[in-house]
Amino acid sequence: MNIAVILAGRCGKEAAAEPPRPFVQVGDKPILIHTLGAFEAHPSIDSIGVVCLEGWQPQLRAYARAFGITKLDWIVTGGATVQESIYRGVRRLEGWCRADDVVVIHDGIRPLVEPAVISNVLATCAQHGNAVAALPYTEQMFCADPGDIGSTVTYIPRDSLRRVSTPQAYRYDILAARYRQAFATGRGLGPGAYANTLMVELGERLHFAAGSDKNIRLTTAADLELFRALLGVRPEYDLPERTRPREPVLA
Repeated sequence: MNIAVILAGRCGKEAAAEPPRPFVQVGDKPILIHTLGAFEAHPSIDSIGVVCLEGWQPQLRAYARAFGITKLDWIVTGGATVQESIYRGVRRLEGWCRADDVVVIHDGIRPLVEPAVISNVLATCAQHGNAVAALPYTEQMFCADPGDIGSTVTYIPRDSLRRVSTPQAYRYDILAARYRQAFATGRGLGPGAYANTLMVELGERLHFAAGSDKNIRLTTAADLELFRALLGVRPEYDLPERTRPREPVLA
């Protein structure tokens, strides 16, 4: 079984915005529903779970019903950090997943994930036990001189670099074991940590799957405008931080 765990339970600025970024409407639906729709439509995804911001679970269920997200099986509340949110999603799968089931972790505000990217991640995970969407780095990379950060004498060959994002896929037994280890020891939980960095810090070798430049994370107003342009949708709001979505009918 392939289970998508979608993260929409972040803290900080994203949670403080009104509405939170995953619930900003673009076109006729919230960003999060655009994202869920990509996994709903993929034939190899069997189930979807969402790690959601506190208080937004009823709205999410209503939106899922309204837009035909039939694979949504569960929602849990996010934690104080990204890693805690992921761990809550992983723990929700205890007793429900088999050891060799695949868990696909994806950011709820990456709605432009393409079917081919999901397929590539699943195929790579089936072969190696994990997979992260990745792209070659095309810009030149130089290291600032510690003694003079305005200059450099060292560069990093770009052929050795990869840009990684979500979706990421892991065998359930490995993912669950590593997250239990991380929270027991405090390793892999530092600032900026994610499932992929935790895995490497705890000794796992990660495998790259083909990503896409279209798979952007919608973190700024400019990102939202690009998303609207790619969808062919006229802007409905000036600034997402000062808007509220249309209220769904709650049942």
